Order: sequence, then structure tokens, then C-alpha cells
Amino acid sequence: MFRSMLSAILVFAFLFGAVSAFAADTYEIDAVHSNYLFRVKHLGVSYTYGRFNESSGKFTIDSADSSKNSIEIEVKTDSIDTANAGRDKHLKGPDFFNTVEFPTMTFKSTSFKKKDDGKYDVTGDLTIHGVTKSVTASAEFVGSGKGMKGEQRAGWDATLVINRADFGMNYMPDGIGTEVTLTIAIEGIKK
Repeated sequence: MFRSMLSAILVFAFLFGAVSAFAADTYEIDAVHSNYLFRVKHLGVSYTYGRFNESSGKFTIDSADSSKNSIEIEVKTDSIDTANAGRDKHLKGPDFFNTVEFPTMTFKSTSFKKKDDGKYDVTGDLTIHGVTKSVTASAEFVGSGKGMKGEQRAGWDATLVINRADFGMNYMPDGIGTEVTLTIAIEGIKK
């Protein structure tokens, strides 16, 4: 009887330990080491680049089942920066982001699918200018490692293309392209 009970305890401990070893890890996004960049055509002859400087969020990495990975990002639209104060003011106004009415844009993943090349299709709900659309980004897990203070860090890089008109930003479609390329590079600290 004692031997059976001991065996059951050992099996339970082994299984619990195995499950714990593969538990998902949650990371808080480090805004200092994360970037939210965009590119849009100007007059059909060049590209204008910009970024958003303030963000928060988290992501989860499940080493046992990558389909259970998740990410949530919130970006402050008032932090838009194109290195031109006049243009930034216009982008914050009602023709574009209308940052007074819509102070944030968000992304919340709904699925992670690993591709044959090792990258991921990350599908989720993107909300900009009060409009939510399902989008899919091509994402790469860049890596994980220890930070300077011994904290565990991990990072992702993703790219997607959206049509700004889908989000209610229809101003000057002939002069400013409607297709916008977003590049998101995030680094997180394990919690």
C-alpha cells in the first residue's frame, strides 16, 4: 500500500513538474526597447516614415504549444512622430488619427500559426480611429536571453500592410497612399 501511494505521488509530481516546465511565460512590453514604425507613399514618388513613441502591452510565449502564444499592444496615438511638427499636428487632428477622440490604437491577437519557414502568421483585432478590423501580420520570434540585470527578455518583429481607408482615414487618397506598412519590433521582460 505504501509503495503504491509513493508511486502515485511520484507520478503526480513528475507530471505536475512536466506541465510546469512547459507553462506559458508572460512578458511585459519594454517601451524603451520597442518600436512601432509606419511607411506611406507621398504623391506616389516617395515614402514618408514615422513612428509612435508611447506604448504598453504584454505577450505570452507557450513553449509547448506556440498556437497558444498571445499578444496585446496599446499605442498612444498622440505620440506620433514623423520628425516634422506641422505634419504631426495634422496627423493628430480629425483628418487622420483624431487623437482627442481616439487616444489609443490597439492590437489583440486571436491566433498564432507557425509557418514552414519558422515565422508566424499572427492574426488579431486591430483598432485604429475607433474601427476594429481583423488583420494578419508576418512575425518572427527574434530570440530570448538575459538582460543586464539578469531579467529574462524576449523579442518579436512583425510586419503587416493595412489600408488606412478601412479605418476611416480617407483624407487626400491621391496625394497620400492608402496602403500603410507597419513594422512592429517589441521586446518584453518576463513577469
